Amino acid sequence: MRGPAAVALVLLLGVGGCGAGSNGNIDTGAEMVSEQPPLQGVEYRYLDVNDLRMRFVEQGEGPLVLLVHGWPESWYSWRHQIPALAAAGYHAVAPDMRGYGGTDAPSAIEDYDIFHLCGDLVGLIDALGEQDAVLVGHDWGALVARDCVRLEPDRFTAVVNMSVPFGSFASTSPIDIWKGQYGDKFYYILYFQELNQDGTGVAESEFDADPRGILSRLYLAGATRNPPQVTDPLRAAGGWIPRMGEPTDFPSWITSQELDYYVAEFTRSGFRGGINYYRNFHRNWEMTPELRGQPVPQPAMFIAGDEDPVIAGATQDLLTAGLSRAATQPRGAHLLAGAGHWVQQQQPDEVNRLLLEFLAALPGR
Repeated sequence: MRGPAAVALVLLLGVGGCGAGSNGNIDTGAEMVSEQPPLQGVEYRYLDVNDLRMRFVEQGEGPLVLLVHGWPESWYSWRHQIPALAAAGYHAVAPDMRGYGGTDAPSAIEDYDIFHLCGDLVGLIDALGEQDAVLVGHDWGALVARDCVRLEPDRFTAVVNMSVPFGSFASTSPIDIWKGQYGDKFYYILYFQELNQDGTGVAESEFDADPRGILSRLYLAGATRNPPQVTDPLRAAGGWIPRMGEPTDFPSWITSQELDYYVAEFTRSGFRGGINYYRNFHRNWEMTPELRGQPVPQPAMFIAGDEDPVIAGATQDLLTAGLSRAATQPRGAHLLAGAGHWVQQQQPDEVNRLLLEFLAALPGR
């Protein structure tokens, strides 16, 4: 499961010289981004992990906390948590997951199944010379965390999921469930399954042609928007970008420079790697029957915004009850008012407070 996690440090790149919200030397139209992370006091590091060259950002000393991003994100999604964790006495490490940013992006779809993704995290722990870590995941990172802490329980001492609740696959493949629900209507996860005859993906062809178009529409929650160009619910009516209105301003929680960083990263790396995670929903379901119904054994906490469409209007009581069913050591479900899907970026102070309280209450802390 761990894979060949070589411990040799491959490269250290320049010390961060610009604060969060500044884009440093980023050229959003260039193929390469700045060698300096847009977060003061950190640097990019690269390690050989599980047959990958993995890029990550780290800060602080102490117990290891791994911060696992989702789609379409990067280590940068944790820019508000990294300094807070470091200041509180933790070793905060935020990798670009495989297929993202400065980490290698294998071409094969099956190279993004849950065993590869979990192997990357365990391999990173090994490469850092550590025995275990607390795992914090958002969006797809939460799905990876949910399964990884059960596949490798000895390597993870606790887990925090954000936006995507804990819970196991049902007895039916999720892809089959969504096909039954949506039929010939557009649904982004089913759209992500579509491949051209040459094996290239339909969705990444759309997004690679307009990275700013897809990222601005997904990220700028709370912005004023123009009407969508496509309102027909049928898949045949078009892709995803024209179904979401173009934002005309920025909400208070993200700046144009911060969006520039994401755009530059995806302009360079493309979207295929991240979309391949979605193409493994059925494969993951098929390969892990032993996890269905198996609870998370570690202390577990859940955080979401009350405006996040992923939780479909669930109340805090419902989320708390769900966490109690999904984990043997539930440590609370927290619903943050006024936050949407990008909860750790939209309400960083409250998320940081909850994280630090959770960590301080763990055994041995």
